[in-house]
Amino acid sequence: MAVMSWWHRFASDRAEAEALERQVTALETALAKCKAVARSWTGRRLGLAVVAAVVIFAAGVTVGVYIEPIKQTLGDLPGLGFLRPLQGADAAYAAYQKREYAQALRLSQPLAEQGDARAQSLLGLIYYNARGVRRNDAEAARWFRLAADQGDAVAEYNLGLMYSEGQAVPQDYAEAAKWYRLAADQRYAQAQYNLGFLYASGQGVEQDNVAAHMWFNLAAAQFAETDPRNRTAAIKNRDVVESKMTREQISDAQKLARDWRPK
Repeated sequence: MAVMSWWHRFASDRAEAEALERQVTALETALAKCKAVARSWTGRRLGLAVVAAVVIFAAGVTVGVYIEPIKQTLGDLPGLGFLRPLQGADAAYAAYQKREYAQALRLSQPLAEQGDARAQSLLGLIYYNARGVRRNDAEAARWFRLAADQGDAVAEYNLGLMYSEGQAVPQDYAEAAKWYRLAADQRYAQAQYNLGFLYASGQGVEQDNVAAHMWFNLAAAQFAETDPRNRTAAIKNRDVVESKMTREQISDAQKLARDWRPK
């Protein structure tokens, strides 16, 4: 048994070493290619910028990098599962889910104009994703804001996304963090993930590994089993952050996650 245990440790260490060696080789190849490209371009400043970007990437390969924040808006909606006849915004969402976008627009437009937050959020989604209409980011942002001001979590997340990307609004990470936080406080997993990313990278908020760990941890728990990609990304990012924390900080972050309650 002792021999077998030693062999497993040896095999594991060897596998890790070989994986690291492959990463270094790939990195050296990428650096050589990018340097050649930089030299071939006119403009020394541009060439140096490319090399600098690759050097930053180099550091990330060896120590682990943050996976990008989630950038997509809410796409196809899950089945609503209603047994009774659908009315109001429920009917509009059901039409959207069935890809009957003209019907979804027809049903949601008057409700949105009357102040229905869910209809406003859906209307913003229709314009943002160009479902049955030409894409119009400004119109999408207008409807998302109206819905977000009423506390609709989907709209809060999407408005935060538009500020993060600078779509129809000035790019503003602090404003993005504000809207992500409001949606995250309502258990919206995508917003929790992106908020964790902002804390980890120090964009729009003061860099805080404890807060980043907590939000990634919460997002990993909130993502549905049917969304393994995002759940895995949240876990990986949480682990990257954890590798930079002390035991006390990890304990604090885990306690914050356990004690967290939606607002």
